[in-house]
Amino acid sequence: MKRDPEHIYQQVSKGTLPAGIEYWQPLFFSEPLPPLFSYFPANTLLVNTGDLETSAERFQADTLARFENRGVDPMRPLLPPQSLWLRVDELFSELKNWPRVQLKTEHLPTKAANANLGFQKLPDLAVQAQQKAPLDALRKFLETFDGPVVFSVESEGRREALGELLARIKIAPQRIMRLDEASDRGRYLMIGAAEHGFVDKVRNLALICESDLLGERVARRRQDSRRTINPDTLIRNLAELHIGQPVVHLEHGVGRYAGMTTLEAGGITGEYLMLTYANDAKLYVPVSSLHLISRYAGGAEENAPLHKLGGDAWSRARQKAAEKVRDVAAELLDIYAQRAAKEGFAFKHDREQYQLFCDSFPFETTPDQAQAINAVLSDMCQPLAMDRLVCGDVGFGKTEVAMRAAFLAVDNHKQVAVLVPTTLLAQQHYDNFRDRFANWPVRIEMISRFRSAKEQTQILAEVAEGKIDILIGTHKLLQSDVKFKDLGLLIVDEEHRFGVRHKERIKAMRANVDILTLTATPIPRTLNMAMSGMRDLSIIATPPARRLAVKTFVREYDSLVVREAILREILRGGQVYYLYNDVENIQKAAERLAELVPEARIAIGHGQMRERELERVMNDFHHQRFNVLVCTTIIETGIDIPTANTIIIERADHFGLAQLHQLRGRVGRSHHQAYAWLLTPHPKAMTTDAQKRLEAIASLEDLGQVLRWQRTIWRFAARVNCLAKNKAAQWKPSVSRCIWSCWKTPSMH
Repeated sequence: MKRDPEHIYQQVSKGTLPAGIEYWQPLFFSEPLPPLFSYFPANTLLVNTGDLETSAERFQADTLARFENRGVDPMRPLLPPQSLWLRVDELFSELKNWPRVQLKTEHLPTKAANANLGFQKLPDLAVQAQQKAPLDALRKFLETFDGPVVFSVESEGRREALGELLARIKIAPQRIMRLDEASDRGRYLMIGAAEHGFVDKVRNLALICESDLLGERVARRRQDSRRTINPDTLIRNLAELHIGQPVVHLEHGVGRYAGMTTLEAGGITGEYLMLTYANDAKLYVPVSSLHLISRYAGGAEENAPLHKLGGDAWSRARQKAAEKVRDVAAELLDIYAQRAAKEGFAFKHDREQYQLFCDSFPFETTPDQAQAINAVLSDMCQPLAMDRLVCGDVGFGKTEVAMRAAFLAVDNHKQVAVLVPTTLLAQQHYDNFRDRFANWPVRIEMISRFRSAKEQTQILAEVAEGKIDILIGTHKLLQSDVKFKDLGLLIVDEEHRFGVRHKERIKAMRANVDILTLTATPIPRTLNMAMSGMRDLSIIATPPARRLAVKTFVREYDSLVVREAILREILRGGQVYYLYNDVENIQKAAERLAELVPEARIAIGHGQMRERELERVMNDFHHQRFNVLVCTTIIETGIDIPTANTIIIERADHFGLAQLHQLRGRVGRSHHQAYAWLLTPHPKAMTTDAQKRLEAIASLEDLGQVLRWQRTIWRFAARVNCLAKNKAAQWKPSVSRCIWSCWKTPSMH
């Protein structure tokens, strides 16, 4: 068993650090590991929250039970708990040596103690965006408070924004570094980490945080400059090559990479890539010509056909591809000629109202997100109709880009349509848009399976009359009976999920209204048009603040692993998606799970349920009335449940790479660590391609890293499949680079 390549010993021997390697940490040291307390400075104060003793005892019991159940795991043998953790008695023995503050939430009888802190809560100072004087509450407080007032923000950028906000009521606060610099009746502004303000009655000082004015915010974490993600680099860099890998040379076709070699030519020594072709012919390519080589993306590497050096097969394939490119270019040219000929609506930007809307966003925008927002607003303010693609990983803030665009449209008295692929996603967008626009006189409605025929008829009538500002819906939005009074913006979420007819309808609208497309996995045709300059492209590759990468585990199905994964999540108050993509047997799967984890509250959700029943299930799950949802891929697109931080996918080998990525993105939507368990049959029961897909998704854990493998898919698919009018079209994958070259020639432009 130890010789099995999946055994942890073999993985570590090869230099691979499998998930959970820290639980074997003692094996890498000759001496026992010292406890955490030995690293504390002498003057350390420990602060404990909650019931520490009960938590420690429960953790110790769970750890011992796990060791008893899985200590003999032949693939991942566990170490005894005492070699990894202190016992409960040892923990509290160590704690006695340190000064401690214990924080508990308990019910105390009235007047059980007197508070002497001297602090009191601020009055309600929230900005009222709907009022003529949004800062009136703050102005009145400042007029009546006779001590120093300090405004606290979380960053330099937010300090500038708050300064502009205060300037509206003619307040110019003095900048300070520390709270104790405030004196007299001055008004001050500082960068600090406080979440909420207060009034200090002893010092007669008031601290007002940005959250007291604009609601909760989350600062963007500082990132190591070495890990800054450049969206352009993610698309353009050539991936590393390995020996035997098929590649495509722009002039000679498909060959195999045979390594690097040093050659002397013309008295100059240089490095060359060696490529092998049919009949063992060799081609030496100088490193300076690396731009002529691309990765082969035509399926299984072992089946890649090699071209013959000097033959005409490659040139004929290139010529045929060029002819097809011209045909498609003519079609696209017609669409965009109509768009350019018809003058669109140039939106006007009311910066004061827009800034108030932005300030209510509870997060600080990432640099990529800010660039995307600025690009969208700039497009909308031009007379030419916008057609922009915003591409970003799941949960990276594309929806906020759409909401700000929608605000600009509604502020210009235009209507907005939000087109989504699924009923559940429509409901989620509806809830999110209503929450985001709650302080503004904007009417938002939705048409989907969750609405009755009578309700939909009423909504459509009001849309035609212009009484509804933002309409969210599925493909029903594209039907001929949907008439807008003055549609100015169409937002398309996950375009790749729509059918051919729906895309044709969207295409017909491009010449008339501004279109904003949001996607995590763009369809090849869409991406190709963006990369060739026919559609504008923005990439959001920076993760939001406090977001942690989802830890991904690929395991052969084991009921004990399933039970432990579910229990770990529900014991920390979280929820679990258990994906079982077989509607006929999903009830049996749920019953099996209930027997395995009787502590769980389980419900079932799938696309064949009645609309109202599915809506009820998802609503109950959202409100945590149960903690395990056994479901199909209906959750794949857009469902956002912040408390769901574990997903277990049974028979993960049946899913494609993009689909696994989308499913994994359903968890990890908050600052809690999330987990994805990809359960498979025995490796011998899986195809080679399935194993490679699982290896790829497990290796891509870093936030935003998914764009690296998407790049490979895009480069092949966008250059080849962009030419296909339907899915039945056949193209040689080896000519993809040629097609891309054709797009970039002056004649094509």
